[in-house]
Amino acid sequence: MNIMLTTIIYTTLIMGTLITLISSHWLLMWIGLEMNMLAMIPILMNKSNPRSTEPATKYFLTQATASMILLLSIILTMMYSGQWSIFYSNNTVISLILTTSLIMKLGLAPFHFWVTEVTQGTSLLTGMVLLTWQKIAPLSILLQNFSTINQPLILISAILSTLLGGWGGLNQTQLRKILAYSSIAHMGWMMVILHYNPSVSLLNLVIYIMLTTSMFSILHTNNNSTTLTLSHMWNTSPPTTIIILMNLMSLGGLPPLTGFAPKWIIIQEMIKNNNITIPTIMAMMALINLYFYMRLTYSTTLTLFPSTNNTKFKWHFYNNKKTIMLSPLITLSTMLLPTLPLLMILN
Repeated sequence: MNIMLTTIIYTTLIMGTLITLISSHWLLMWIGLEMNMLAMIPILMNKSNPRSTEPATKYFLTQATASMILLLSIILTMMYSGQWSIFYSNNTVISLILTTSLIMKLGLAPFHFWVTEVTQGTSLLTGMVLLTWQKIAPLSILLQNFSTINQPLILISAILSTLLGGWGGLNQTQLRKILAYSSIAHMGWMMVILHYNPSVSLLNLVIYIMLTTSMFSILHTNNNSTTLTLSHMWNTSPPTTIIILMNLMSLGGLPPLTGFAPKWIIIQEMIKNNNITIPTIMAMMALINLYFYMRLTYSTTLTLFPSTNNTKFKWHFYNNKKTIMLSPLITLSTMLLPTLPLLMILN
């Protein structure tokens, strides 16, 4: 793909998301989502082979179906209210259709199967775009319509996403699939608090994007795609093993790392709203996620494969690639917890 074409595609991708973010007109929101989806397909097919064509096809079919359902809810909203602008609606049918379409767009359970398959079939950088940037536009619509969405459906989907996001990653050896299941679980945490406090859901999205971007950047820098390649990190780049450990523990939500902040705030907000059962269930389910993060940590830092003395010093001659944004991303992903009191005041 030449530079001109790449620039046009990524500009369309960014513009589609921005149009959805700034619009208060339903039709413009839908157009922004379509621009975003159609620009993502050639990015998924960057390498023209059957392996990249398959995830692009799966992505297109799922997103096109979700877009049709969303357009149906938009038409019904216009017929019900007589206007194209966003407004509070107590119509159960419209609420159910709208919520279902956005759950499909975000890849939440039970419509989560496409997320892992598409992520696995692409490169690490494309997977990063899919699991971070592509979540912004649908979630912005949910944030603008949090009073209209179907609350029982969102809660059921959030609990299922947290459970299946942890369960699905247990026996995986492919890092892209593990991060895809991690994304599903994190989206469940965002959805469960959406009705009670949308600003906390937005905070969770920002922290999730930082954590996922830094993790994908580390893996891309060191050309890691499986747990086996992670187990060789001690032999090629020993400092990176510590960075991966901290990042994975932050993704798992362990204190005193950044990933603990959103889970703490969400549980506190749910308890404030006299809802103790759901955060308790989700906190227990988060332990499943923590298990496969710990498994990756074990593969990275606690595994020493048999080798000769010469290969143990291989890292002295290893010319590692550098990324400009990696250092600040890692810092933000692991050391933001002291700012938690400020974040709680803002929310």
